[in-house]
Amino acid sequence: MGRGRAKAKQTKVARDLKYRTHETDFGALAKELHGGDTDDAAEAGQPDEYDKWADYAGPSRD
Repeated sequence: MGRGRAKAKQTKVARDLKYRTHETDFGALAKELHGGDTDDAAEAGQPDEYDKWADYAGPSRD
C-alpha cells in the first residue's frame, strides 16, 4: 500500500528525462573522453597513483 504515488512520480521523472531536450556541452564531453588534464594532482606535480602501472600500458592511440 502506498506504492501508487511513488510509482507515478518515477514514471513522471522517467518521461521527463526521455522526452526533454538537453543542452549538451560537447567540448567538456570531448575533454573528459580524451583525457584532458583537469586533475589537481597533475597540476601540482604530484605523482599519480597509477604512474607505477604506466610501464604496463599498451601504446597510446594519439
